[in-house]
Amino acid sequence: MLLDSVLILAGFLLLIKGGDYLVQGAVNIARAAKLSPMVIGLTVVGFGTSMPELLVSSQAAWNGSPGIAIGNVVGSNIANIGLILGLSAIISPLVIGKKSLIMHLPIMVASSVVLAMVGMSGTIPRLTGLGFLCLLVVYTVMMVRDSRLHPDPNADEQLKDYPTWGITRALIITLLSFGALILGANILVEGATNWAMRLGEWMGVAPKDMERIIGLTVVAVGTSLPELFASVMAAKRGQSEIALGNIVGSVTFNVLCVIGVASTISPIDGSATGFELSYTASVGFALLLYLVSFSSRLITRLEGVLLLLCYALYLVLIL
Repeated sequence: MLLDSVLILAGFLLLIKGGDYLVQGAVNIARAAKLSPMVIGLTVVGFGTSMPELLVSSQAAWNGSPGIAIGNVVGSNIANIGLILGLSAIISPLVIGKKSLIMHLPIMVASSVVLAMVGMSGTIPRLTGLGFLCLLVVYTVMMVRDSRLHPDPNADEQLKDYPTWGITRALIITLLSFGALILGANILVEGATNWAMRLGEWMGVAPKDMERIIGLTVVAVGTSLPELFASVMAAKRGQSEIALGNIVGSVTFNVLCVIGVASTISPIDGSATGFELSYTASVGFALLLYLVSFSSRLITRLEGVLLLLCYALYLVLIL
């Protein structure tokens, strides 16, 4: 148990630092490509901070651990909105752009609904995973194309707090960070799986149930730490577009890419067992975020507290 705990801690640390430097390197690459802050938040930061989820769920699917593969994604999406966006809004109210309201948020809600529907069928096959990946490519191309056609004149001002690196340094750091994420994901999955099995035996809980709970809580929050760091820091700097884009992009990426890649590697069986509440919660949080955004195009501090309270209620119910 001690060795497994050390593995989990080491995996978390590698994921946090790897995700941090991956985002910084990716922002510099995107800055050179002249992408807008919102698109950087949705793609580079959002996708970059979701690399831990991608690697953890893919490794779990390969190892035949559907509880961690699904629990990691669904739990991370709930934590992204309830915990991370709630904290970000409390630090600084988040302004919602028109394009986010009419395009990015609806796509996030739709992806959450589709995952719940597919997951509740009991199996996520390879063909579905490939379909998710195709949708991700189309969505990303649309965003990048729109950003290049309609550049943001305030982009440099909004990105001034990120370090400025040359393109060569940014590429090297991004690649090294990706390596740290791969290593962190491998040892985190190994440690979390072993820990769940041992803890389940001690508590008299079925291994699959413990695997699901660990995936929805410990692993999900752990792999969401890069999102937490990126969004909270962006909110603290007053960069609401990056803070919001990071979360919206991460949720969409988790569904279309993480589940897409994981189920393409190995069809995910048992995707419904024990996840009914969590699928419902993931859709509920996505809808709540959209309704809050639609009402005033602003996520206030009070609404941030509401999101945090809803997340706390979810943890109580799931545990």
